[in-house]
Amino acid sequence: MDFNKQVIDEFRANNGQVGGYFEGARLLLLTTTGARSGKPHTTPLAYLHDGAGRMQVIASAGGAPNNPAWYHNLKANPRAIVETGAFSFDVEAEVLEGAERDAAFARAVEGDPGWAGYQAKTTRTIPVVALRVTAPRWDSAPSGGAFLKLVHDGFRRELALIRKELSDSGRPGLGAQLRINCLTVCQGLHHHHTGEDTMMFPGLAEQHPSLAPALARLAEEHERIAVLLEELKQALSGEDPLKVRAEIERLIDELEAHLTYEEEQLIPILDLA
Repeated sequence: MDFNKQVIDEFRANNGQVGGYFEGARLLLLTTTGARSGKPHTTPLAYLHDGAGRMQVIASAGGAPNNPAWYHNLKANPRAIVETGAFSFDVEAEVLEGAERDAAFARAVEGDPGWAGYQAKTTRTIPVVALRVTAPRWDSAPSGGAFLKLVHDGFRRELALIRKELSDSGRPGLGAQLRINCLTVCQGLHHHHTGEDTMMFPGLAEQHPSLAPALARLAEEHERIAVLLEELKQALSGEDPLKVRAEIERLIDELEAHLTYEEEQLIPILDLA
């Protein structure tokens, strides 16, 4: 419990980034309702993308003989809260069964053999739980420039994780989970830039005409990044991890320059609102 509290406090203080055991992991905080107590119970957990907009968590408990408390809580009440560092969400939990569970667990093992080690330590079948977002919790989100920086840093962190996964995989081809991670960040960037192009940029242009040159440059950069995203998707359809790595590096270089320029131009304006 003391270990979990330290991780939770560090996670919340650093917008989802922690060191130690969880450093470099995709981490979320899951707050469930105690099956017996009815009180909120928060647990830090590693998670996986599933390619369908859900987050998946694995009830390994380090290979212990019994399922962890958070799993029993979700079985009693599948509604929970997830914090990712950038955002908080209300979620609905679904315990995966049969072939769907087995495929999800196999993807996890492919990325980290440690999951197989946990399964080997116990006679229970380790459950996999999908968390489907039902609503964002905007009351916990920052405003102004801090919100934009938080979103940008989320993309930076995800791309850094993908870069590390590509370097550490040691596979002759591309793993299924790695493909899903890449496609998830592609989809996220597409949605983010579409929202800026159709909502944020027009509003800023109307309120701040002097921003017109900067907004025009940012829109052009969105188009270039869209091309890079499509080229990355094409590379993912093949089996050459070196090609995917090259496309990821191109995307990271272009995106970092874009995000930095956008922050320089827009955060001071957004902070005035």
